[in-house]
Amino acid sequence: MTPVSPVKSPELKYLSAYSPELKGQIQTMIEQDRLKKFLLSKYPEPHNMASDKALRDYVMGLKNRYMKKSGPLSNIQYDQKIHVVNNALGLHRYATRVQGGKLKTKNSICISAVFKTAPEAFLSMIVVHELAHLKEKDHNKNFYQLCLHMLPDYHQLEFDMRVYLTQLELVGGIYN
Repeated sequence: MTPVSPVKSPELKYLSAYSPELKGQIQTMIEQDRLKKFLLSKYPEPHNMASDKALRDYVMGLKNRYMKKSGPLSNIQYDQKIHVVNNALGLHRYATRVQGGKLKTKNSICISAVFKTAPEAFLSMIVVHELAHLKEKDHNKNFYQLCLHMLPDYHQLEFDMRVYLTQLELVGGIYN
């Protein structure tokens, strides 16, 4: 008789910081093939900002609403190279240089191309996160207070986005 090996549960790497109870609930939804339906009930449609120009307009709208006095953004784009697995959903880059005796700073925001077909709420959460870095470089209390000022349900959206990434990795997209 051949021993039956237990079925190994998939690693929930995007949810590693959450409680075992919460991870257990998500694991159950995965095993019962209910995660996609759950996500679609909360986020029935993807956003329509698939081009870099549409993304730029969206980011600038949020920036002008909440952070008018922060420095200008020189570049805003989707980036195929950003690796979601390496904890990067978006990147804020800044470069300082001397030009004509003055110190000039350039800020740019890149969003992982994975989010071209995501719910708008997740895109908003990532953009807010990257915009907050214009004022706060570190992930500290002031940083998260700024995120919550711009997006009051920031923490819930971050969790839901992590559930969405788990769905993408283990099963596939929800809008196909």
